[in-house]
Amino acid sequence: MDYVKPAEVLDTMIETGSTKANLSKLQMLIRGFLGGAILAFATTLAFTATAQTSLGIVGALVFPVGFVIIILLGLELVTGSFALIPLTVLEGKTSVRRMLTNFGWVIAGHLIGCAVYAALYGLTITKMGTDMSNPMIQTLIQLSETKTLGYKSMGWEGMALVTIKAILCNWMVTLGVVMAMTSRSTSGKIIAMWLPILIFFAQGFEHAVVNMFVIPAGMMLGADVSMADWWIWNQIPVLIGNFFGGAVFTGLLIYMSQKKVSSRRLATASIHEDDRRVENRAMLPKTMEESL
Repeated sequence: MDYVKPAEVLDTMIETGSTKANLSKLQMLIRGFLGGAILAFATTLAFTATAQTSLGIVGALVFPVGFVIIILLGLELVTGSFALIPLTVLEGKTSVRRMLTNFGWVIAGHLIGCAVYAALYGLTITKMGTDMSNPMIQTLIQLSETKTLGYKSMGWEGMALVTIKAILCNWMVTLGVVMAMTSRSTSGKIIAMWLPILIFFAQGFEHAVVNMFVIPAGMMLGADVSMADWWIWNQIPVLIGNFFGGAVFTGLLIYMSQKKVSSRRLATASIHEDDRRVENRAMLPKTMEESL
């Protein structure tokens, strides 16, 4: 009884995208701040679980807790919106300008939220800057350098690789957003959205918001990464890849697969059919009288 059919999910996707596009700038900024910080919390939890168990899959299993919190609280995650708001534009319910405004303010919120958590977490694992022995310090430094200098060393092939990994990542992340709409119960939503997020994180794909925490955190702790390295060799191509993966492989393809059987059209068709039946019944006695 909790299951929501795909045609109804499409309607929810469009409505949700419209709601997000019409938030105030302050709401976008605050929700983006919280979304970025919570995802950063989940990232360090996953790294800690991996370090404690020496099993990367364990980190992937616990990482979705942050995503679940963000979705259930109705916060903003720009990578999820990449699949929803373009559909709202396609349906004529909002403009490209409002879509870009949402993306811009939410990304700004993510950057602030991730930076705040990175600073506080850095102070925690270094014991206020007095102890650099915590293994998480080296983990963040190495990840920061790998996610930037690693691609830079490959040249244009590295640029293509990071973009492809970003596309694959957000194909799954946006699918997690959509899967949360397939159930009306809280438990059903949690289980449904958990699956695609586990898939992306376990395979080391590139997520823009996760990187807004990991790379700056590594830089704060001493990674040999410049601002140009961060943005040119990771953040910009990852945002582009995440947008393409979400907007095309999830948003557009689900739209094309379900649009003709959307619940609204079925409901409208049903109403029109009922109206025709009523009209036919009303005309029947008159027609019989005329024939006599």
